[in-house]
Amino acid sequence: MTSARATDEWPPNIKAIFKRRSPASAYLGLEVIDCDVDAGTVELAFEATENLCNLWGGIHGGMVAAMMDDILAIAVGLKLEWGQISPTLEMKVSMLSVARPGRLVGRGRVLRRGKSVVFVEGELLDAEGTLLAKGSSTCTLVTLKKREEKPTA
Repeated sequence: MTSARATDEWPPNIKAIFKRRSPASAYLGLEVIDCDVDAGTVELAFEATENLCNLWGGIHGGMVAAMMDDILAIAVGLKLEWGQISPTLEMKVSMLSVARPGRLVGRGRVLRRGKSVVFVEGELLDAEGTLLAKGSSTCTLVTLKKREEKPTA
């Protein structure tokens, strides 16, 4: 199992998170705790602040969905080849309990990777282990074109 203590062994798509974190993920307080490339699983944490809350003090459903999107996308990233991206074709999030500010833990796993599609599922829990949300996603695999070399004059 590849752990947070051995990030040099993580795949390039996971390492990239540490080099240049997306502003949205930083706003959610994303932290990669662990990943297991062979099993296709990730464990993440989010430091959910009051800035993510609705008027009633719970984490806004859209913010929970954004956390789930990170959980699912990072799990898919374990199964990508260098130069591939994985745009989401569809995502479903079921809210099961109210999420409150604090440390939240997300777990994601790849269910199946085909030639052009990946199926993934995830969950979000609070510090006490209460299941807050479940999610699933279908992603397509896209290989980015390599940059063509310009001839030197």
